[in-house]
Amino acid sequence: MSVEVIFQAIESIAVVIAIGFAMVQVRQYRRDKRREAAMELLHAFQTPSFARALNIVYAMPEGLTKEKVEAYAGDEFHLVYAMTTTWESLGVLVHHGEIDLQLIDDFFSGPIRISWRKLKGHVIGEREATGRETINEWFQWLNERLGEMESQESPVPAHVAYKDWRPKKQLPK
Repeated sequence: MSVEVIFQAIESIAVVIAIGFAMVQVRQYRRDKRREAAMELLHAFQTPSFARALNIVYAMPEGLTKEKVEAYAGDEFHLVYAMTTTWESLGVLVHHGEIDLQLIDDFFSGPIRISWRKLKGHVIGEREATGRETINEWFQWLNERLGEMESQESPVPAHVAYKDWRPKKQLPK
């Protein structure tokens, strides 16, 4: 065996190792990106203003018109508006693959589905008033995608679905 063949074999092995390492790094990057997105979701939505907006919407009767939603929320309508733009932004991020739909489903399927149900009349009224069908288009889109997921499999609460869950054993440090 010539020295040239040995060097080619070493080079081939090095390339295979480098490709394997790159694949591990890409997986780790994706896992880190998903974890980072989850943490950002937690921080962004765990505010008193966001909680107040959800409380307003949850207490709101269904089927209200644009004007009645605004009257119901009163001086705090800006909180409801901020919440809808948040749902809108999440829809865009899911559509562009920046956030996984399953992650949104796990965190917010209930709040998004309820918000759409309660605020649909407001959105329709806003579209009519502005002449823009694009008002809250991604909020609606996201609600519909979550609805499709629920139509394939009814939502099961985590305390039921994962009642037998146990944490993975941690390796000693």
